[in-house]
Amino acid sequence: MALEKEMETYRNRLSDLKQHEGKFVLIHGDTVVDYFAAYEDAIKAGYQKFKLEPFLVKQINAVEKVQHVTRRIMPFSQKRAS
Repeated sequence: MALEKEMETYRNRLSDLKQHEGKFVLIHGDTVVDYFAAYEDAIKAGYQKFKLEPFLVKQINAVEKVQHVTRRIMPFSQKRAS
């Protein structure tokens, strides 16, 4: 799975990363490369250093925000009746 190692590194190092909460961390494999104030700066550094190799840029949050994505879908039974 893509970025599995990087996400594992983020989770394992979160207690250390919390001191940089709100910043964006650049992770490659099991290495925390650097911290950035802006997402764009972190992405740019990632592409400069790693080209097309996988890397993770993630905002450091002590508590992950839950994202709810919903969409209005008509139930199959209602579609059929129409």
